[in-house]
Amino acid sequence: MKPLRRAAILAVGSELLTPSKIDTNSLYLTEQLNLLGIDLAFKSIIGDDRVELARAVRGALERVDLLICTGGLGPTDDDVTREVVAEALGRPLRENRAIGDRIRARFEGRGLQMPEINRRQAMVPEGAQILENTKGTAPGLWLEEGDRVVLLLPGPPRELKAMVALLTEGLLKARASGDVLVRRVIKITGRTESHTEEAVRPLYGEWATAPVAVSATILASLGQIELHLSARAASREEASSAVDEAVGEVANRLGLDAYSLDGEPLEKVVGDLLRVRGYRIALAESCTGGLIASRLTDIPGSSDYVTRGIVAYANDAKTDLLGVPAALIAEHGAVSEPVAVAMAQGIRASAGVEASVGVTGIAGPGGGTPEKPVGTVAIAARVGDVLRSRVYRFVGDRELIKFQASQAALDMVRRILQA
Repeated sequence: MKPLRRAAILAVGSELLTPSKIDTNSLYLTEQLNLLGIDLAFKSIIGDDRVELARAVRGALERVDLLICTGGLGPTDDDVTREVVAEALGRPLRENRAIGDRIRARFEGRGLQMPEINRRQAMVPEGAQILENTKGTAPGLWLEEGDRVVLLLPGPPRELKAMVALLTEGLLKARASGDVLVRRVIKITGRTESHTEEAVRPLYGEWATAPVAVSATILASLGQIELHLSARAASREEASSAVDEAVGEVANRLGLDAYSLDGEPLEKVVGDLLRVRGYRIALAESCTGGLIASRLTDIPGSSDYVTRGIVAYANDAKTDLLGVPAALIAEHGAVSEPVAVAMAQGIRASAGVEASVGVTGIAGPGGGTPEKPVGTVAIAARVGDVLRSRVYRFVGDRELIKFQASQAALDMVRRILQA
């Protein structure tokens, strides 16, 4: 039997096309497939529409070895997955009495009578292998179509995960290629996407022709670039070795701009550096509103190095709480390097710590001027005897400006610590 190497996921349900619902099942499934060496070729969200779902099922089966459909296995009229897949494969549906009896017993165990519509969940396409649902009523279905497999899974995450846990040790594992897929994420700041691509692109050709090929994908967002590397090999050692070598080559090219070589967030990288040095940090924040302190303290064990944070939003708070001279604010404006430096120095003195940060800026949407438009942020960091400061011009909405400011502040601390 041909091993399964490429998969597609169809998440079924009109609710997943609304702003209030997110398809988290696909993320979990992708992780589990990758652990078995199965690549995800694509995923789609399909509403409870028989025509659209049938078109998606037929199209997917022409492109992949494994098609996974999640959701649409319930008892109501809008649960159409079972019927559509059966029709697409040309298989009649027949009622499985054993499934019906289990569903009926599940209702009776709760002191309820099974509604007649639940009999739909006992309808099984001819030739399907039934996957017991230990957490709900809708069974999963495993259908083999030549060398290809169609897998129908319930939509509720609690039910799906319990079923997949058994599949990854059973049917799926048996049909996987035996290869191991290893992924690594390098996180970068201080460079644009194009500058990152320009630096690492010469490596792509070498990676593609290596004994164990390494592929790369760049993902860009404001304040951060991610380089995703992956390799497939017969053993985890071979795949990991190829990825490790590629990561080392990227690190040599990007230097300090690559702040994480294993996917760790910047706040953890900074926290680890502070802990190694035995340094403590205090934060004086204005436009970021405590976001820097929040990110640092999201990391377990951050009490080892975070001592305090002050949100000094108003000018008088900067003066009263941080000792920033009112004359300094009047001369340079609240959003300025001198004020950011004074904020960092003020909280460092009062907290008695080795590291401190001062941030002040205009997050918008109002408050900007031609000289200091929205997105203007002044940041200062004092670590040991080193003091650095800079004025940035960030773009985006209020939330994005705040995130970029927190990212730049943490990165300034990191670069001092790693200098």
